[in-house]
Amino acid sequence: MKVIKELPLSLFYSLKYSITPASFFLKNSKPSVPIIISLTSIPSRFSTLNFVIKSILNQNTLPKKIVLWINEDMKNKLPMKVKKMESDIFEIRFSPLHCSHKKLIHTLETFSKDCIVTCDDDLMYRKEWLSKIYNQHLLDPKSIIGVKTSHINFDDKNNSLPFKKWRSQYITNKNPKAFVPIGAWGILYPPRSLHKEVLNVQKLLELAPKADDLWFKAMSLLNKTISIQAKDTPKEPIPIIGTQKFALKKDNLAKDKNTEQWLSLDKEYNLNEIVLSK
Repeated sequence: MKVIKELPLSLFYSLKYSITPASFFLKNSKPSVPIIISLTSIPSRFSTLNFVIKSILNQNTLPKKIVLWINEDMKNKLPMKVKKMESDIFEIRFSPLHCSHKKLIHTLETFSKDCIVTCDDDLMYRKEWLSKIYNQHLLDPKSIIGVKTSHINFDDKNNSLPFKKWRSQYITNKNPKAFVPIGAWGILYPPRSLHKEVLNVQKLLELAPKADDLWFKAMSLLNKTISIQAKDTPKEPIPIIGTQKFALKKDNLAKDKNTEQWLSLDKEYNLNEIVLSK
């Protein structure tokens, strides 16, 4: 039902971004903020990737830079309509990694002194998306900010519940350490907010190969960085019809892979103990 409701809006914006050149969104002078937007993509979404980039260029506030990370084996598969968009503000870089974690870990190395906002490659973002995230950052400069969050819930023996139950009501138990930013809607990472272990590719592939959000949450806990839910949230991003066929979240939720990967992370780093500590 939700897909049917979203279809007209998705088709409208897809058509808009299809016929409007990227240069149009850069013609008028816009304010900018010191933010690096970082994302990655997969071949099944390459044909609509330009819609995502244009939606970021269409923000009422522009970022300092947009960096797209693509696996180096896919270099020749990127469509020309995406390559032609490269400019002072948008650049394409290549990685040996196949996992989704590359959307952040390489940018952390390259732009270590900047705030980084990650986003997904199957959504078109509203015009106020970036400015609202940045305004929240100004209020909470040391916190990781999620436009949308989940929350780690525990049973009466202090064992973390299965991931599907993290999304249940937690109003009476707002443990600030337990908020988990959800990547799709956008997450802002201040400089030095993640533990240096975040760059340990061997560990992330061993413990959370398909759960980048959980890996980055673990690294924030190790670094004693609080994650918060943005208070003034932008409207929900617009999905690009036909891009969800290979979504990781479907596999992670259907097969409970997120719970499995969190347990692996907890066993390695004692994360639940950190969350529950006072």
